[in-house]
Amino acid sequence: MEEKEFLLTQEGYDNLEKELEKLKTQTRYEIAERIKVALGFGDLSENSEYDEAKNAQAANEMKIAELENKLKYAKIIDESEIDTKTVQVGNVVKVLDMEFNEEVEYTIVGSTEVDLSQNKISNESPIGEALLGKKVKDVVDVQAPAGVLKFQVLAIKK
Repeated sequence: MEEKEFLLTQEGYDNLEKELEKLKTQTRYEIAERIKVALGFGDLSENSEYDEAKNAQAANEMKIAELENKLKYAKIIDESEIDTKTVQVGNVVKVLDMEFNEEVEYTIVGSTEVDLSQNKISNESPIGEALLGKKVKDVVDVQAPAGVLKFQVLAIKK
């Protein structure tokens, strides 16, 4: 099976590494302590604390495996190769939402770095995908769940 490449900025890669380290050390330790305490309650067949701790352990190990996979197949975006002629991953794009006559800035990032509170959108999202490769003044139609959105690219920066 061909593995999917994960596009990341250096900051995103570093954040995943920090999260992985925390899950492998601090979180594993905390869960092990919960299991130890729950074992002290005796009969495991009716021990909800033990069941919850084991479920937390399984979820933590799944998250560790997921992060290790993302880091293994990560492609770090070389910021020196990012230009501002066309929209690409790593760019900040100012667009005009033509329906609401409103300017919005999006940072195009890989799927693992999405943060809608900071307007960081995935290159795989409908808007991100539609903007990729576009130039200033281009108008794009975005097929979104809410219907067709129209944007005009106003500016592209790093």
